[in-house]
Amino acid sequence: MVKIKKTSTNYANKQLLENQCLEIYASNIINGRWTLAICCYLIHGKLRFNELKKCLPNISERMLALELKKLQENKIIERTVYAEVPTRVEYELTPIGYDLNPLIKELEKWGKKHKKFF
Repeated sequence: MVKIKKTSTNYANKQLLENQCLEIYASNIINGRWTLAICCYLIHGKLRFNELKKCLPNISERMLALELKKLQENKIIERTVYAEVPTRVEYELTPIGYDLNPLIKELEKWGKKHKKFF
């Protein structure tokens, strides 16, 4: 994940686009190789870190942790830690995260349609 310095021209252009176009703002939140995939699995309910890792066997643990943190910061998912031994941590979509469901379904339909051409 590349961080853009807040003083760079690239950052200023990104902010300007996000302010002018809500579609770009939204796509910047859910962009990335793994972000949407994680949301697709969490649409079906709470999952623990290792359960998500099993769903996405090619993601490294570090990348999964970074993606989950990014999703938390953007209020797409919620992390719940249970006071148990061993500690149990579950991830689930927030209400605004669940609002992605129709978008995910439409992307699935579009993907099926587009894939026929290849």
